[in-house]
This record gives sequence, C-alpha cells and structure tokens, in this order.
Amino acid sequence: MSAVIDPSHGAPAPQPNCESESAWRELLSGAPTRALAFGPGGRIDRAAFEGDVRALAARLPQARHAVNLCEDRYRFLVALCAVAVRGQINLLPPSRAPAIVDDVLGRYPESYCVGDLELEPVPPRYLRLQQALPPLAGEPLRVDDEALLAIGFTSGSTGQPKPNLKTWGGFRTSTAQNLAALAGLLRADGVTEVVATVPPQHMYGMEMSVLLPLLGPVAVHAQRPFFPGDVARALADAATPPLLVTTPVHLRALVESQIELPPLAGIVSATAPLSQELAQTAERRYGCEVREVFGSTETCVFARRRTAQELAWTPLPGVRVCPQPDGTAIHAAHLPEAVVLADLMEVDADGRFHVRGRAADLLEIAGKRASLGDLTRKLLAIDGVDDGAVFQLDEADAFGVRRIAALAVAPSLSEAQILAALRQSVDPVFLPRPLKKVAALPRNDTGKLPRDALEAMLRAQT
Repeated sequence: MSAVIDPSHGAPAPQPNCESESAWRELLSGAPTRALAFGPGGRIDRAAFEGDVRALAARLPQARHAVNLCEDRYRFLVALCAVAVRGQINLLPPSRAPAIVDDVLGRYPESYCVGDLELEPVPPRYLRLQQALPPLAGEPLRVDDEALLAIGFTSGSTGQPKPNLKTWGGFRTSTAQNLAALAGLLRADGVTEVVATVPPQHMYGMEMSVLLPLLGPVAVHAQRPFFPGDVARALADAATPPLLVTTPVHLRALVESQIELPPLAGIVSATAPLSQELAQTAERRYGCEVREVFGSTETCVFARRRTAQELAWTPLPGVRVCPQPDGTAIHAAHLPEAVVLADLMEVDADGRFHVRGRAADLLEIAGKRASLGDLTRKLLAIDGVDDGAVFQLDEADAFGVRRIAALAVAPSLSEAQILAALRQSVDPVFLPRPLKKVAALPRNDTGKLPRDALEAMLRAQT
C-alpha cells in the first residue's frame, strides 16, 4: 500500500529506550511463519505483516494522533500498528460519517486521517493507502506496554460519544481473557481462522478481529463481509472450519437468507442482546455453538454465555460484577479502576449474573412499571414484525409524562394491526404513541440504533 504523502515527512520507527526497557514487548505473538491474515489472495504471515508495517511507519507524517478509517481489515491492522510503532495514538471513531470524523479531529487537533477508500467529502489531512509498498526488513517490532495504543469512542446511542483510553498492556490482559472466553471454539493444535462482519474500529471488532490475530493464535480474514453471500464466500476462504464473529442483526440476516455456509468452528455474537430463539435456530442450522459475549467500549468483553442453553452470564477469569443503585461496577485486571455501567445486574450465588435492563430504560407511569427493552421484545414477537424499536421521547405531555414511541418494520401489517397485537401483552399506559411503520431502522455498522437517528426518523414520518 502506498501513502499519498511527501516521503520526506516520514521518519524511522522509534527504538526502545534502555531506561524503560522492561516496558517494551514484541508487538506480535508467535513465530515469523505463523499466519496472521488470509483472504482470496492467500495467507499473510507475521514476517510479511511486519515488513508492511515498517514500510508504512516510515512514511507516516509527524503527528500525535491518527484517525484510522481503513475499511479493509488487513490495511486497518497495518495502519494501526504503523501508527503505534511511530509512537502515535490511533483514534477510532464509531463511524466514518463526516460530522463524527470532524468532531474527533476537533478534539485532537494534532492529528491526521488514514484510510483506504476514496471518501467524499475527503476528510481533512487525509492520507489514503493505495497499493503495496516494498516491505522493509528489520528486527521484530516492539512497543511500550504502557503506551496508549488507541482511543475508542462509545457509539453515541445515548448521547455524545465519550473517549476511552486503551494501552497495549491493558489490551494484552483483556486479550488473554478473550482467549479464555473462546475456549472450546479455538483450535488446540494450530491457528484458528476468523471471519468478522463487524468494523475493526468498534471495540468488539477491535478485540475479536484485530487484537486476537496480533496477540493470539488467530488469523483473520482481510476483508469485512456484510451481505450473506459475501460472508459465505469469506468463510469459504478458510483452510479449516473458521470462527464467525458477528452481531444479532447479521446473524438473523444469515439465517433468514437460507444461504449455505461451510462447516464452522463456532459463532460469536455481541453488540446487542441475542434472543434465545435466534441462537437456537442458528445452532441447529449451522451445527455449531453460538457463544454470546458481553462488554462495552469502556470495559471490553468481560462475560460470556451459550445463549441457546442459558440466560445467565459467566464473568471471565478475574472479573467481578458488583451491583450498585445506579448500575453495576465492573472490576477486571485490564481496567485501571472499576467501570460503572448503566446496566442493572442481579448476581447469583455462584457469581453468574442476569442483566435486568438499564436504569434509563425503566418506565414508571400511573404507578405502573415497565422497561423499554421488554416492550421492544414484545414488539419483535409479533408475527409479521421484522424489526422494531420502542423508545421514550424527551418531550413530556401536559401531565409531565414523557411519551413512548415506536418504529416498526412490518411490510404485511398496518400500524393499527401492530398496536392491536401489542394490546394483547402490553398495559395500555405503555402502548407506544406514535407508532410508525418504516422500511428499515437506522442501524449503524454494528446493528445499534443511535437515539438521535430514531428520533429523526420518527419526525420524518409525522
């Protein structure tokens, strides 16, 4: 890949400082010949990858931060590590939307953008990767474990995206936990090949499709397949049964497409609650375990469950889940301090826990209680509703009660029919008004529904 910049702006990769030698570690794990990525063009081993990283690192501009916008997963990996080797910090916005990229650049003025697509409009200070650079030989790449690798941002589904700082050392610890979370799905005698449908900029995608191949016995598909046919073709590129890393939205699309998939080592799901019905259907159809993991941008993955057979979550080794009045505190070895999530959790005597919703999702009207999550589940359970979401509006009525609204994708039903079906299981005070039919919900790359996008769509329908 070539960077469209003046080569004179580049600089050689920094070398370890002998005064802090103990903090420096080899960037990658495994032998030089172990596979790190694969795809239609074949396999890429650690030695070839390091050659690509050195080549790009020598050509990056001087800066403090780099906004990594690469779509191709291999190019993302190369850019991520080249930025780190140069002593810079990767910025990972939740999307490539111009307003979001501009917001990140505004927060971190000493930064540039690096990507592999022809974007319109072109982001400020955009360095586009185009074609292969001659690889550079050298010693194994090393990084400071205490250095910041990346700043990830929450998706902004409930407000302004917030930065979350991640170090190499923290990621090494959390990756060891993730390897434990995937025990039984990974090969015991070699490298497990992974195909991921989630973007690498998202923390779940970062953990499962970037850090695992860098720090574990995993090789990842170079591309990011999206549609069912693309996913099937990517899975077919694997030499051994691969692990599919995906989301409930993508998994449902695969199941409903009836497309044939090659044998799988397993399926991993996250970013939104996975229904037990969908997990059971996927296990029957694809003949493998569907394992759901629980985490957030703030915490990384910290629990797992086999959703088809259990509803309780099992914390990963070294994780403690501590309920408190305003949410739940998560303690883990990779976190410098406990992180308090808005999720309300109930911990069993054996340490496993159940998620009971979020404080912000709880509704109390006329002395009655419900939750937005439960109302959404009841909407989705209606025969003929393909997708839907129930949410609460900011504005209140004359009595000071904030209205409940819903959007539904239901081609064969009318809005009146959907409401009539909801009346069978929902108390009248919690019926969404307005309820509007739409062609599709405004889901982002990971299947989440940003609140501002839901409200904008609702306004457009009225």
